[in-house]
Amino acid sequence: MEIPISEELESICFQIMVKNLTAHQWADIESSNMFQNDVICGGFNAAENMFCFSYFSENDIEYWFHLTLFDAIQIAKGKDLQIVGYSSE
Repeated sequence: MEIPISEELESICFQIMVKNLTAHQWADIESSNMFQNDVICGGFNAAENMFCFSYFSENDIEYWFHLTLFDAIQIAKGKDLQIVGYSSE
C-alpha cells in the first residue's frame, strides 16, 4: 500500500528536520515511539539506521514503513516521495 504524505507525516518529518541531528545522534536517542499521532507511531531504529513507523489506515489495518533521515528531510521540505507500507494481512 502507498502511504499518503499527510499533514501528520509532514509534521513528524518537520520535527525530525528541525532537530538537525545526524543519523549517529539519532541512534544515540533511538526510540520506537518517539513520534506519535492519530495514524502514525514510530521513531529511529539504530540497527536499521532508519526511522521505522506504523501507519494505521482508515480500516484499521497496520502498515509498516521506513524512512531514511534524508527522506524525512525531503518530506519536511515538501518533496513528494512514494512510500510503500507493508502489512501482515
